[in-house]
Amino acid sequence: MRVLSGVQPSGILHVGNYFGAIRQFLQMQEEHECYYFLADYHALTTVQEKDRLRGLVSDLAAAFLAFGLDPEKSVLYRQSDIPEIPELTWYLSTVTSMGLLQRCHSCKDKVSQGVVPSHGLFSYPVMMAADILIVNSDMVPVGKDQKQHLEVTRDITGAFHTTYDTEVFTLPKPMILDNVAVVPGIDGRKMSKSYGNTIDIFGAEKPIRKAIMSITTDSTPVEEPKPTEGSTLYQLARVFAPEGEREWVETAFREGGTGYGTIKKQLFGWFRETFGPARARFDELKADPEAVEAVLVDGARRAREEIAPLMDKVRKAVGIR
Repeated sequence: MRVLSGVQPSGILHVGNYFGAIRQFLQMQEEHECYYFLADYHALTTVQEKDRLRGLVSDLAAAFLAFGLDPEKSVLYRQSDIPEIPELTWYLSTVTSMGLLQRCHSCKDKVSQGVVPSHGLFSYPVMMAADILIVNSDMVPVGKDQKQHLEVTRDITGAFHTTYDTEVFTLPKPMILDNVAVVPGIDGRKMSKSYGNTIDIFGAEKPIRKAIMSITTDSTPVEEPKPTEGSTLYQLARVFAPEGEREWVETAFREGGTGYGTIKKQLFGWFRETFGPARARFDELKADPEAVEAVLVDGARRAREEIAPLMDKVRKAVGIR
């Protein structure tokens, strides 16, 4: 089964990115043929400082490798290294209705966060469809709230096949990720770079510890049981706690005698255990950017080899030599 997914290099990776997606990507490479791309074209809708974008792409590639992505098992490539993607995006644009794009929530969500709408942001779903279709992916991992992205791709695929009276694309199916952890930010809202409430993975240790110690809590005394409903600290502790220590979390909250400060210190300890090896590997990779670049170049080569036969069929279908 061929699986495809991409991650935008639009900011520093935080623990929500890992528990919400990247952890599952690493598990998939043991069972499927996986294609993962760094969506730098998509990032241009929000990141428009060239040096910052290049740095974010490099950091994201290093992070994938630091977490354990194996280039021998998975294909990791930079979106902008595949010139066929914008080409296919144009072909798909000519069969995509305005009404379909107007119903998409991705643009509305960004606008609600203060992003000035652009044509690139509005037509984002078309390039997303090209990303998915161009490698003949069978499955696309999505959360339950992201199914619309794939439904739009399937609609665009149908429009292309109907317009040109031929079937050239694999119709992708959603791979619903049931084991995605819901990770709140330190203020209780969804962890997001746009909210400034993240716990960064590869940042300096002192600010990370400060962020964890600043997690919003109530004024329950040390000797009293702590409420779990709506508790950001409780949710984060459950996400981070190793399997053998989850009972400690329940006891700390449901019985008196453990203060919030003690729980936060324990949470920081689990953060170091969880990400310590990846942080060390990340530093090694950052010191050897040529090695990271070599992985991306080879990934693009392998991806383009797979893409070439499909694009020949697409060009023939539309009448382009």
